[in-house]
Amino acid sequence: MKLIEYFGGEGVGAARSAMPLTPAVRAGDFVFISGQVPMDPNGEILVGSVEAQTRLVMDRIAVALEQAGSSMKEIVKSTVFLKDARDFTAFNKIYSSYFEPGKRPARTCVQNDMIVDIKVEIEVIAYSPR
Repeated sequence: MKLIEYFGGEGVGAARSAMPLTPAVRAGDFVFISGQVPMDPNGEILVGSVEAQTRLVMDRIAVALEQAGSSMKEIVKSTVFLKDARDFTAFNKIYSSYFEPGKRPARTCVQNDMIVDIKVEIEVIAYSPR
C-alpha cells in the first residue's frame, strides 16, 4: 500500500481544471479534498443560489471522497469559504443536511472574496483507515 495516493479521475471537476492541484490525496489514513467549487461536469460554474451551489459542492466532495475510498461519514474537518456572510443561514441549512445530527465535522467558515464568481467553496479532511 502506498503511503500517499493521488485521485483525480472523471467526476471530480477539479481534475478537469487547468489548476495545478489534485482533487483528492490520501496520506495514510487521512484523505484531503481540495477546495471544491460549484462546477458542473462540463467545467461550467453553476449560476444560482447559495443553496444550489452548496448542494453541488457537497455532491462533488462526496464523489472525490468515494474515489479515494472514503465517504462523507468520515469527514472530520471542513473549511468553508462564503462570498457573502448574509448567505450563512441558507448555506447552513443545506450543509447540515449532509450529516447526521450530532455527528457533524469540526468546521471553520470564513467570508472571503472568491477568485471566480461563486458563492461557496469547501475543502475537507476525512479520517478513513483502510
